[in-house]
Amino acid sequence: MHEIPDELISLERSAEQERTRLAGLTGDDYDAQLRRWREASAAFQAAVTEHAATVQISQYEVEQAVKKAVRYPEPEDGAAGE
Repeated sequence: MHEIPDELISLERSAEQERTRLAGLTGDDYDAQLRRWREASAAFQAAVTEHAATVQISQYEVEQAVKKAVRYPEPEDGAAGE
């Protein structure tokens, strides 16, 4: 897989943060937060679509690579031995 742009990482992290903020909300607060999550997710998906078209690889591959990088980041150099 090629290099994942920082913008995609940032957009996916933002969408995940908005999703986690749904926990415990009800009523209007839940509805407002759900809209924020959907907007963040839509921004991520649009960026994935654009990037996939630019580098000519499948949108699915780009999305999965970004989600893996966000959810399972590789340790920083030197951190593995600590």
